[in-house]
Amino acid sequence: MGKVWKFGNDINTDEIIPGRYNITTDPKVLARHCFCEARPDFPLQVKPGDLIVAGENFGCGSSREHAPVALKASGVKAVVAHSFARIFYRNAINVGLPVFISAEIVTQVKDGQEMEIDLEKFCLQEAKTGGTFPLQPLPPFILKIFQAGGIVPFLKGGKLEDLY
Repeated sequence: MGKVWKFGNDINTDEIIPGRYNITTDPKVLARHCFCEARPDFPLQVKPGDLIVAGENFGCGSSREHAPVALKASGVKAVVAHSFARIFYRNAINVGLPVFISAEIVTQVKDGQEMEIDLEKFCLQEAKTGGTFPLQPLPPFILKIFQAGGIVPFLKGGKLEDLY
């Protein structure tokens, strides 16, 4: 169970992790500065299992992997958005940060709401009411990458044909 951190449309990678902190690739350092300007309470209050819910074009901007690395290292379990910038989406998969598309979710959940994500059933479940919100299913090979913790750990522990 995690808390929802709700964001709007066009959240860019510099809002997720400002460029001045991209002088390191240390995930713990990046996590300490995640959303430090857009939501100064985020790096201090985010907990493992929390979820990001956002509108359209989440992760637009630069192509640096620092943004999904910072989110994952902060404890965020997954990002659910109406849509993603393509490079952010692929970088998130590569680093093992689950990302899901849901056209309805952003209008139906509130900031701070307690929810659980089911990565196998592709849904979010609301803690108080038990109501569920469907997520766009992912191909099995993408789930395998998430389960391994990212593309590099997957390829180190498996074979390329295991993706299919």
